[in-house]
Amino acid sequence: MRLAGKIAIITGSGSGIGRASALRFASEGAHVIINDIHQEHGEETVEEIRKNGGSASFFLADVTNPVDVQALTQFAIGNYGKIDILFNNAGISNVGRIDEVEPDVWDKVMSVNVKGVYLPCKYIVPYMMEEKSGCIINMSSCAAEIGLLKRALYSATKGAVLSLTKAMQVDYAPYNIRVNAILPGTIYTPFVENYLKSAYDDPTEAIAGIKKRQLSGELGKPEDVANAALFLASDESSFMMGSPLYIDGGVIFGKNA
Repeated sequence: MRLAGKIAIITGSGSGIGRASALRFASEGAHVIINDIHQEHGEETVEEIRKNGGSASFFLADVTNPVDVQALTQFAIGNYGKIDILFNNAGISNVGRIDEVEPDVWDKVMSVNVKGVYLPCKYIVPYMMEEKSGCIINMSSCAAEIGLLKRALYSATKGAVLSLTKAMQVDYAPYNIRVNAILPGTIYTPFVENYLKSAYDDPTEAIAGIKKRQLSGELGKPEDVANAALFLASDESSFMMGSPLYIDGGVIFGKNA
């Protein structure tokens, strides 16, 4: 029970990586506050956790809305008295070169992927500072460090998250708050499945192309990232600070001949 007695907030945990991480955290003893903009999906995650004997609650909030995020924070503090772990997982994607990206799309993806990390940190970190303890996990991507075709906007947001992670760690190390980032490769989630269907004429061909750029030859599973998040949330990673953790099937450091 590596997270026994811990209170964790996971944004975007109604499905995919967020849901898998919530299930994993709960299985290790944490009470997980599920956050999503889709109430039905969030409540499904809570129900699954409880069926497996874990503890969870749901709070509907948009991570780009300061009022919502403050309410989420107060829900956690008011009901549980503390927040030990914040996993900023919520995010969206985009396909297109810069000349193809419309300003409103740029603003939306930036808002969810970057502001959606900033706001939970802004309102939750002060409570961690009071406790002189806390763990923050930010969802970046391997796209933060390598160029991928038609992913300029997405890459920019994930690069920002990685840089933010490193800068935050310097600021909050004196308060015993650890801040680390996860950099996944392509993980096969409902989100990725839907975006492949909408962005490509032949999703099967697109998946085959993605598999080729990963040394594993396969797409990752949500559980692969959930296990990494659990490691970062636990005391087992106590000497990791401001670090990127790659869960990418070999995209960044290898290349098939």
